Order: sequence, then C-alpha cells, then structure tokens
Amino acid sequence: MAKSTKNLIGGRRKSSPQLTEAEWVIMKVVWENEPCAAGTVQEILQHNKNWAYSTVKGAMDRMVEKGFLKIDRIRNLQLFSSKISQEEAKKSEFRKMLKRAFDDALTPMMQFLLENENFSQKELRQFRQLIEKAERNRTTPAKK
Repeated sequence: MAKSTKNLIGGRRKSSPQLTEAEWVIMKVVWENEPCAAGTVQEILQHNKNWAYSTVKGAMDRMVEKGFLKIDRIRNLQLFSSKISQEEAKKSEFRKMLKRAFDDALTPMMQFLLENENFSQKELRQFRQLIEKAERNRTTPAKK
C-alpha cells in the first residue's frame, strides 16, 4: 500500500501519493521517457546509480502495485507509463514537509526560508513578482 497524506483540496480531503527516494529517481526517468521499458530506465540510471536490471524492474513492478505506474503490454514487451503527474508528486512532497516541519502553516515556512536561506537579489525580485501576480489574480473579479 502506498504511503499517503491527507490534503485539504477544494474543501475535501484527498489522499496523495508519497514516493520513496528511489521511486523519485525512477519516476523522473519515466516522466522524461514514457512510455519506456524497465531496461531503458536502468540504462539511463546506470551512469548515476549502480542498480541492476532486476532492482529497477522489481521497483517498477512495486510502483505499479502502488498505483504510481501502469504497464502496457505489447507481445513480450512491457512499457511503463506514469499514473501520477510530476505536479501531483511535488504537491504531495510539499504538503508532507509543510505538515511535518511547520504544522501546515505557510507563513512560518516562508519566514524560515527568508531568514535561513541566502537568496540572491534576483531570486528575491522573482519572489516579489510572484506575490504581486498572486495578489492581482485574487483581486481580479471573475468573468461571467
């Protein structure tokens, strides 16, 4: 069973996937190359990881069971594709961190980042622009 957290989305609780570190590595390759065979993933990863084909294939089979990947079979070939998007996975990771480290509160998280990370002037300008854009989008009346 996949690890999950409960997220409040649109007023309802929604279960989100939690990928392990190894699953993140595999998913990144799948997202870039889908559909792809386990051998393709193993070949791409062999430069950074010393994982045998059986390790990669076993992990990918477990990821199918967890609902992260799906398999399309073409004769003897198994092609894997993602069942979760990068955005879903990132949101889940972010929510997990926010809940654990900051009790689900965004303002203390932002304060922590601003006080403890050495952001460049360019990054700070980009943050300001993102905040201004978010403010404009919230104050713009909905079109009918």
